Amino acid sequence: MTIRVKVIPRSAKTEIAGEMADGTLKVKVAAPPEKGKANEALCAFLAEHYKVPRASVTVVSGHTAALKLVRVT
Repeated sequence: MTIRVKVIPRSAKTEIAGEMADGTLKVKVAAPPEKGKANEALCAFLAEHYKVPRASVTVVSGHTAALKLVRVT
């Protein structure tokens, strides 16, 4: 499945913060948006949330943007 995610970096903890009106999932991550750290934290968190291996979660687009498309296989 492919999901739209809005990432909020440098939060107090990594958690799902809710859903936007258009269905986009809001996720807070504790990692800073530097050198892919926030993307890595997002993928690791979503893998744990959906109970799939970390390798099954990838950022498809939006690598440097707050809005991302993430594929979970």
